Amino acid sequence: MSESETKFHLIPEAPTPVGPFCHATERDGWVTLTGQMPTDPDDDNAPLPEGVQAQTTRVMENLILVLKGLGMGLEDVVSAGIYLTEFKRDFYPMNDIYMAYFPKDRRPARTCIGVTALAVDALVEIDFVARRPAP
Repeated sequence: MSESETKFHLIPEAPTPVGPFCHATERDGWVTLTGQMPTDPDDDNAPLPEGVQAQTTRVMENLILVLKGLGMGLEDVVSAGIYLTEFKRDFYPMNDIYMAYFPKDRRPARTCIGVTALAVDALVEIDFVARRPAP
């Protein structure tokens, strides 16, 4: 496969997708990670963690599993999209967890929006865009 062809990645260690999509797509060194839910990577049927902070932690850990499966890490993330079902209530508690994953001077660009609902009744979903380092 050439560098300019799109690659579709399913990562065995990551949670089973909750819909008809892959964990990430890649083209020309740019990698778009599908939004992750706070689902347990070892048990699709396990209850979701309680509260937005615990769910944010699980979502971030799931994103790290996808990045590791691609041979990448949080240092490669250039942008994040965050979706909250209870924006006013959960924005600051979510940020408390999210900020701990990135050094203060290396936080990716980000959009955070309120939504009416998320799959599996999650409170938070996060997606990433990452870039592979130049060879």
